[in-house]
Amino acid sequence: MNKHEAIYKLYPSVVTIRGDVAYDKDDKEVTYNNNAVETEIAKHSYKQQRVSAYPTWQEQLDNIYHNGIDAWKADIKAIKDKYPKGNK
Repeated sequence: MNKHEAIYKLYPSVVTIRGDVAYDKDDKEVTYNNNAVETEIAKHSYKQQRVSAYPTWQEQLDNIYHNGIDAWKADIKAIKDKYPKGNK
């Protein structure tokens, strides 16, 4: 999740963002809490970290074929444990 996505999620009245300034439907500036935005981004950072750590699907299928589903589950669980979900 990037900064703009976090702003849109936290502030439904925002319809556009130019630079770091958010605007509503009437093109009036919407003030947002940058700390809240950064917290929202951090809550979702695990997703990109997991994507980077997961083997390709081809490698995962090869792992299942050669080592079984339980070995694959253990490998995936290790990644999920390393990059736990953020607070909801």
